[in-house]
Amino acid sequence: MDGDAPAIEVRDLVKTYGSVRAVRGISFTVGQGEVFGLLGHNGAGKTTTIRVLTGRAKPTAGQAIVQGFDVTADMDRIKPLINLVFEEQNLYERFSGRENLRIFARLYGVPAARVDTLLEQVDLVAVARRKVKTYSTGMRQRLLIARALVNQPRVLFLDEPTRGLDPASARDLREMIASLGAAGTTVFLTTHDMDEADQLCHRVAFLSQGEIVALDAPRELKLRFGERRATVLLRDRHEHDIRLDDPADAARVSAWMRDDQVLTVHSREGSLEDVFVALAGRGL
Repeated sequence: MDGDAPAIEVRDLVKTYGSVRAVRGISFTVGQGEVFGLLGHNGAGKTTTIRVLTGRAKPTAGQAIVQGFDVTADMDRIKPLINLVFEEQNLYERFSGRENLRIFARLYGVPAARVDTLLEQVDLVAVARRKVKTYSTGMRQRLLIARALVNQPRVLFLDEPTRGLDPASARDLREMIASLGAAGTTVFLTTHDMDEADQLCHRVAFLSQGEIVALDAPRELKLRFGERRATVLLRDRHEHDIRLDDPADAARVSAWMRDDQVLTVHSREGSLEDVFVALAGRGL
């Protein structure tokens, strides 16, 4: 395959379940080594899209290509190149963490030494001999990531990877995802956490009712659709929230400056949440 070819290419993809159109003709590409986020509220079509791209559901219409192979005709050639972590934590709870990984190492025909490497990569060496039923939610999620990395996938799919995690565990997992992307793994993740997407993703696509309503780098989306605002602190210690594009607010700031009333001004760009509300009509 051409090294410059996209890791994922989706063209006019449609997926229906009876009368329900879960995905309505979406198109996008994901570059090699890119961390790409598909964002949207529950029921927007995020998980359905991952199911199609990983061969767990057949497209109703359109085309999806992963690493140069069609998901309908060539899934057997795609499977060795990908792996995924769904939201459900489907681990063997009565086995240890190490035993869980050994099972999948054997399935993939991977040397047993790979297990030790993965345990170290996800910081589970100290608990590797413990049964998974004793693991915290964050430890289980790290083990799922390790399991998905057994075959050193070119593309890793993550469906809501930090849902249900405490803040510290979520931070650790985000750092792990970022390091995978930096090492050249293409990461395709779905999430409804806009801050997470802003931190991790090179580009994001907003999915609303099965349709992509925007696709770009998070910063570009915020600059294009977000409302530019600032907080002005005056000498009387009162803070004022102003809109930088509002002539009336601009006049207020000019007057405060003339009267030497301004202590600080902190500008801030719109958030991805603001952008999503503006484009999709409701928050997450």
